[in-house]
Amino acid sequence: MKEVKELTKKEFRKMQLLQTDMLVEFDRVCKAHGIKYVIAGGTMLGAVRHKGYIPWDDDADVAMLREEYEKFKKVAGELDPELCYFQDHETDPYYRWGYGKLRRTGTTYVRVGQEHIKCKTGVFVDVFPLDDVPCCIIGQIWQDFYCFVLRKILYSEVGKYSPSENVFTRAIYKLMSLIPVKKVFKRVEKMASKSRNENKCGCRTLLFPSIGKMRKHKLNEKFSTPKEWFFETAEYEFEGHMLSGVKDYDGYLSFEYGDYMQLPPEDQRQVHAPVCEYKF
Repeated sequence: MKEVKELTKKEFRKMQLLQTDMLVEFDRVCKAHGIKYVIAGGTMLGAVRHKGYIPWDDDADVAMLREEYEKFKKVAGELDPELCYFQDHETDPYYRWGYGKLRRTGTTYVRVGQEHIKCKTGVFVDVFPLDDVPCCIIGQIWQDFYCFVLRKILYSEVGKYSPSENVFTRAIYKLMSLIPVKKVFKRVEKMASKSRNENKCGCRTLLFPSIGKMRKHKLNEKFSTPKEWFFETAEYEFEGHMLSGVKDYDGYLSFEYGDYMQLPPEDQRQVHAPVCEYKF
């Protein structure tokens, strides 16, 4: 495992602005085709609280319901190739995550522990598809466990080398890494194929930890995010550009962060993951 490299303040800001360029290009393509999306997570919080990035945030997120995500994949080739491209397991056979990314053309950005993964790297924006969850709690719990297992199979190529894991866990990951990733993605695609915009139950990104579970919500909110948040959108200023976000920003951000206007203590203002190699 390579050592952590610290970005200077100037480099960190440059990375954020490279991501902003991709957000603007993504917005252009989506609006040209009437595709609904929202800036999500810390990017949405940054738009509301800072009119741009949270100062210490090292990535950007967008989210879209499954039908919109599939529409975008069909027109992703219209992204300016000199600026960025869309990456998922279909466009890159070595890609191992359950959601897509926009990658900045001509850049390198490798997170610590992933230096041996063969997929293309670069400054990125996460593109999260939102799939339907069962209406009943039992179904949601089962789906969450099933998705957890699939997610760990994909992560196993990282986990089997991770020094933060104990010997037993690394051995389990090593066994899991023998499972062909194509089988995992086929199972995900089978679940995702049932997602429809008109379905009334909630949604989530299947191979990403559920927000309600991470935020320790009550049981009926642990595994599902209200779908209506991703239908009703509004424009928000972000780094001098207008991007699409959740119209009910207060409901969405309260669900994700609680008292979202309160800045966290300085010792909690950390990047998502350390980097071991980068080139802008």
